[in-house]
Amino acid sequence: MPSQIKGPAIFLAQFCSDQAPFNSLQSITKWAADLGYKGIQIPTFDGRLFNLELAATSDAYCDEVKGICADAEVTITELSSHLQGQLVAVNPAYDLAFDAFAPDHCKNNPEKRQAWAVDQVKKAAIASQKLGLSTSVSFTGSLAFPYLYPWPQRPEGLIEETFSELGSRWRPILDHYKDYGVSIGFEIHPGEDVFDGATYEMFVSATGDHDCALINYDPSHFLLQQMDYLAFIDLYHDRINAFHVKDAEFNPDGRQGVYSGYQPWVSRAGRFRSLGDGQVDFGGIFSKLTQYGYDNWAVLEWECCIKSAEQGAAEGATFIESYLIEPPNSAFDNFAGAARDGDAISAMLGLLGDKA
Repeated sequence: MPSQIKGPAIFLAQFCSDQAPFNSLQSITKWAADLGYKGIQIPTFDGRLFNLELAATSDAYCDEVKGICADAEVTITELSSHLQGQLVAVNPAYDLAFDAFAPDHCKNNPEKRQAWAVDQVKKAAIASQKLGLSTSVSFTGSLAFPYLYPWPQRPEGLIEETFSELGSRWRPILDHYKDYGVSIGFEIHPGEDVFDGATYEMFVSATGDHDCALINYDPSHFLLQQMDYLAFIDLYHDRINAFHVKDAEFNPDGRQGVYSGYQPWVSRAGRFRSLGDGQVDFGGIFSKLTQYGYDNWAVLEWECCIKSAEQGAAEGATFIESYLIEPPNSAFDNFAGAARDGDAISAMLGLLGDKA
């Protein structure tokens, strides 16, 4: 019996470049397949691999994309709109930095940039449907994150207003996704206003408990916050629709802890690592996801400050494959069981006399 969790798959965003085989969908899918990956998560923000504008309007183009993937014997797991989702909500402190994610005609114009981002995220829903996908992944963006650990203190009502605004921006987008039969797995991530379980609950409440506002589960971001990432699955398993398999480590000392982000990645207390090189308990994660019936893809997201992308990708498929679990067809102690016998049950409970 195969694993109910599908995989291994790989998120292509970190590998795209102008050099072959990373500069076209046709060549990168063959590269991924040769490494043992069965699925690919496509970034909609990289035109070298995918034309979102065309995918949202052309069945022929979507058929071409599906054909390229079929020829390489890989499946599209989800479309990613992380960068566009980020631009749905941007605090002015980040305007200059996040202009880098926007096209030239939107730079230095936050209102125009946001409208472009909303349109892009909506087009990702249309493209997903045309490609036969029911799940996508994205970011929420951030309005309040600069005030996460404030001095002076935040004015009363700032956080409430933040999530009210997030809800008003995302609710129409989520309604659009529902119309197209697609959900969004939001990656819960420091830097976004939705960075842990508590903020996710606030966001979902602000969207009217929208059933398309789901979770792209990534344990690396929880480990670096020192959260219980296994208990997170217990709490939110019914909202998890996507899974980034990413490792991390946290090694605090007398100089640094959680807030060591001013240091270069290699010198931080908290670092992302290639699969198997960090501290994430993937055995526990795959067990819990299997226990709760998660049946979507396990997608490598490679980020590491020590190991090369090529080596991380080469090792990742085998690593994920080793954690896939085949659920049992029957209970392990069925051999010692017996057929149901009502009279025997009543006798065992001392109930026969009462029925006389």
